[in-house]
Amino acid sequence: MNDDYLLSVSKQFEYYKMLGDKTISQLSEDQLFWQYNSESNSVAIIVKHLWGNMLSRWTDFLTSDGEKEWRKRDAEFENDIKTKDELLNKWNEGWKCLFDAINPLHEEDLEKIIYIRNQGHTVVEAINRQLAHYSYHVGQIVFQGKMIAGENWTSLSIPKGDSKKFNENKFSKPKSKQHFTDEFLKNNNSK
Repeated sequence: MNDDYLLSVSKQFEYYKMLGDKTISQLSEDQLFWQYNSESNSVAIIVKHLWGNMLSRWTDFLTSDGEKEWRKRDAEFENDIKTKDELLNKWNEGWKCLFDAINPLHEEDLEKIIYIRNQGHTVVEAINRQLAHYSYHVGQIVFQGKMIAGENWTSLSIPKGDSKKFNENKFSKPKSKQHFTDEFLKNNNSK
């Protein structure tokens, strides 16, 4: 059962990465650095924060505290990324670190205790903490992308007005057991 959890979590992380990928691809370089006001974060700043968090949390995941001494969290909120390529490099480096840490895990690892700022978490708790954190920030990225792109936005899920057609298609097929992300990830990988 717990290997099912690990597979499900990995697919959830892949799904949120895909949402970010598809949002970033719809924005120009200038749009990635747009801020609503001085207190808000641009897509680039959110990506930089996720990158810093991911490197800190997932490097030596089972053996060292998730808040690394070398992490400079406050600097993650400084808008010093210069290009879309630099942003994408950080985005992909962070996700690679995450997947390199969770993909080798096995059921027997899930009850191990790891620490984040000296606070003990089971591996399951630590994974759930980061899944919630990353989905929160990816949601911010998607929301900003949708606002910035306006009528040029391409929906990442069921487009407005297409729910009936989408449901008719789903209910026309036999019941099956699969992870809800399988269809989204398959469609993303085929492009």
